[in-house]
Amino acid sequence: MKIWTDQNYPIIISCAKALSRWTEQEVLAMGYKPIEVTENTVVVRGAMRDVFRLNLQLRTAHRVLVPLLRTTCRGIRDLYEAVRSIDWENLLDADGYFSVSSIAHNRTIRDTRIPSLYTKDAIADRMRERCQQRPDSGGDNIGAAVFVYWERDEVIIYLDTSGEPLSKRGYRRIPGSAPMQETLAAACLMGMGWKGDRPFLSPMCGSGTPAIEAAMIAMNKAPGSLKGHFAFQSIKGYGRIIPGEKAPTVAPRQTAGATPEQIWKEMVLEAKKEERRDNLPRIIATDISPEAVDNAQTNAITAGVAEFIEFHACDFAETPVPEVSAPPPGETKGCVFFNPEYGIRLGDPEELKPIYARIGTFMNEKCRGWTGALITGNPDLAAQVNLYYRNRIPFFNGPIDCRLFIYEGCELKGQNAS
Repeated sequence: MKIWTDQNYPIIISCAKALSRWTEQEVLAMGYKPIEVTENTVVVRGAMRDVFRLNLQLRTAHRVLVPLLRTTCRGIRDLYEAVRSIDWENLLDADGYFSVSSIAHNRTIRDTRIPSLYTKDAIADRMRERCQQRPDSGGDNIGAAVFVYWERDEVIIYLDTSGEPLSKRGYRRIPGSAPMQETLAAACLMGMGWKGDRPFLSPMCGSGTPAIEAAMIAMNKAPGSLKGHFAFQSIKGYGRIIPGEKAPTVAPRQTAGATPEQIWKEMVLEAKKEERRDNLPRIIATDISPEAVDNAQTNAITAGVAEFIEFHACDFAETPVPEVSAPPPGETKGCVFFNPEYGIRLGDPEELKPIYARIGTFMNEKCRGWTGALITGNPDLAAQVNLYYRNRIPFFNGPIDCRLFIYEGCELKGQNAS
């Protein structure tokens, strides 16, 4: 296929399990009409500019994929032949670099590394045959990328336009222990209704991910603007002029067309112009560990949002809560988000019970009239919070089956839930 000039092809947006609902919301808000939604994919149709825009703007997605071939595949030799049949000489530079990742659920595969290795060999053999040279390959996310999805007797081979997953924004230089993935944090904020128009509290902030994602939403900062490299930048023809494409302002004297590289740079510049920096709500992040607070600040600096977040080293119950005037009808005063230990990867469940009870007390006493949210993989611990919850949204934090509890108004059970 001609990825730079074809105007209407399927674009598969992959996401973590249970996040497609939120990715679909993002896609709809961007003006796209999904043609298919599964548990972990959203499919739209579009062209080069749409591939760029989705990589730049999506907060809850992992990859933006363009399918190259879908075929029957019963064994590893079938995979090799299928991959070799694709015109890689039109997609990859012979002196470039590419990586391959794969997921295979086929009874003939015992070693999960084999599909990626055979895919690399098939691409290299095709390139050597057609170009008398082959690109280097490996596991680094520095060039083009290919993704293989093999389910039973069917395989789909994709050009991965993202490369390193979109969940890795590039700002979390110091992750801390059991950090929350950026895409999950963004989905949780969407689930609790955070739009960047009210104060936001992140007690137990850890490495700072929820507060940083909240600030990026408030600023209207495109998450992809932080990444140094996307795999589409290494697809063959990225720097060549496409006749008929509107020349962007980054190349004002060029009239014959524009290169994908110029179009991408223009899109990033436009996204930066759309960022808000005035009259943002207060965003406050706290942690009992001074080291965690220092790490969170470092990550916020890298993300370019540190000036919009207040950091404090203190017990979560001492988190400063801003005074907020009466909100408009149907709105709450602000949002407060907790991601405590679950007693699975970290912490002992019995020792965590009083902490969860204190979280409920803090939200009820200090955050009445706010929207509270808590994500946990332990329903017994969630019961200790003892607040009315409006909603309980399923999420997965890695392999852990979690629920995001939404406490509208932060009212204790037994109180009048008006």
